[in-house]
Amino acid sequence: GRGGAPGMTSAPPDPGALLDVRGLAAGYHDIRAVWDISLAVQPGRVTALLGPNGAGKSTTVLAIAGLVTVFAGSISAGGLDLRRLGPHERPARAGLSVVQEGKRIFRRRSVEQNLRRGLWPVRRQGRRALSEALDETYERFPVLAERRGSQAGLLSGGQQQILAIAQALISKPRLVVLDEPSIGLAPVMVDHVLDIIQGLRADGLGVLLVEQLVDAALTVADDVVVINRGRVAASGTVDAVGGLEAIRRIYLEEIAEQPLPAPSAGVDPDHRCPA
Repeated sequence: GRGGAPGMTSAPPDPGALLDVRGLAAGYHDIRAVWDISLAVQPGRVTALLGPNGAGKSTTVLAIAGLVTVFAGSISAGGLDLRRLGPHERPARAGLSVVQEGKRIFRRRSVEQNLRRGLWPVRRQGRRALSEALDETYERFPVLAERRGSQAGLLSGGQQQILAIAQALISKPRLVVLDEPSIGLAPVMVDHVLDIIQGLRADGLGVLLVEQLVDAALTVADDVVVINRGRVAASGTVDAVGGLEAIRRIYLEEIAEQPLPAPSAGVDPDHRCPA
């Protein structure tokens, strides 16, 4: 159903926000993995979504992408109700690109074939515009230009992550969601990915960054949303949240595995389901 979630506000979505999530409850089939998530991403700002393993970060991303069940709450982009759009409509109509965890590329296809797949949302713009987008991508990511004919699965892990990001950017979205972009990467490649994120912000894009490396995320984040057990534990600017030490304390509370409170009326006791 589309009923309200705990803590959900009745105010209309912010039309200036590239992403405005309010009171989100979502999960898999009839099992909720997140209970009450609210966050926003503004143009030219990076919002870091942080939390311990199982907090609900990936479920939140999948809900934004339209790939899991949304039980309650609202998800909008520039005032457009994303819940009314299928996952394949969101890139073209809402300017939303998602880079899912695990470098979701076509490993048996070439680098260029992967990039051309990223042009699908803007395929109606004409051959010349698509060719220019490809040229601009190669200029921005020279390593991909050098390997354009190579099978994507033969690239290094870091190069595959850059390819996944480039594939998401080639359609020129306004908002990019990056789910764990540093996972499995060497430190030098993590720094490269962070440089890319800073470049996106400088270009006026909005970025939602989901990241396990908290200290790395805080080097590029303007705003932070820390979630724990499917709910928001803290949110605001990096300074307002208290920085790395405050976030670590939230993580430590999860590790301590304090007993869960008794469920209140109308709350499913299975809310400890991992995300």
